Amino acid sequence: MRFGARRTLFNGSIQPSELAKLVIIIYLAFWLHSKQEVLNNIHFGLIPMITILGFTAGLIMLQPDLSATLTILVLGGMMFFLAGVDWRQIILILLVVGGISALFLLVSDTGRFRFEQYLIALQDPANAHDHIKRVIESIVRGGVFGVGIGRGSSKFALPVSHTDSIFAVIIEETGLIGAGAVVLAFMILMWRGLNIARKALDMQGRLLAAGLTFWITFEAILNMGVMVSVFPITGNALPLISAGGSNLTMTMAAIGLILSVGRVANHKKNEEEGRAFSAVVNLRRGNGRRGVSRSHRSAHTRR
Repeated sequence: MRFGARRTLFNGSIQPSELAKLVIIIYLAFWLHSKQEVLNNIHFGLIPMITILGFTAGLIMLQPDLSATLTILVLGGMMFFLAGVDWRQIILILLVVGGISALFLLVSDTGRFRFEQYLIALQDPANAHDHIKRVIESIVRGGVFGVGIGRGSSKFALPVSHTDSIFAVIIEETGLIGAGAVVLAFMILMWRGLNIARKALDMQGRLLAAGLTFWITFEAILNMGVMVSVFPITGNALPLISAGGSNLTMTMAAIGLILSVGRVANHKKNEEEGRAFSAVVNLRRGNGRRGVSRSHRSAHTRR
């Protein structure tokens, strides 16, 4: 149990909600691809979609895990949009997701408290929650170049500094330059993932690559946005950086799937261009002899 929530299995070794995020994207990619001909029919598109998302999000909410629940809903809505449904259904799915999110905030004491603290911080940071104050202090101490790796003090004061608050530690120790490098790295990852999705062979590959890329960058945006008070406090980890085996394992699996989509597309492109996918370098010259040098004994050695 953590912060009053039962979120893990085997004494904290496995966090099921991280697996659920990956699985829901994979499932929706296959499901939306199989239903692409009837997606604009509400009875075959929108209603089943809401049922799938509602069931998954409801199970996660029982833990409770508000941030993972909202992430699942946003990911589902984005996948539905990427599938190319008409704008009427997009508006309906936005209203449904917004309504469910507002309901969760109302019934969840934690969610309501975080949102109230977020509004207070926007009005006057001096009256904000201690967590937000410590984050602001760490950003101010970091400045442009930071205090030096390992020399920051915020990691001893911030709650869960190794996971949810890791970006504040990065800002303090490496400054705006280090934080900018992290942001740039995620921008490159997003560009590369969406480029792979654009070149995918079919709708299923496009949805899978785009959905997984959006998930990773969305988690990063939320985590970094919370640390600079752009969003209310959430429990989203910073992908590939925050401590935690479940999040890291699922993120690496997602990156592997994205690369797999790109590899299949490249394989098909090479076949169409008449090039063997596993072509090797030609080590022979025009006369058929190998181009690799042989060892020769010197004249002094033969004497």
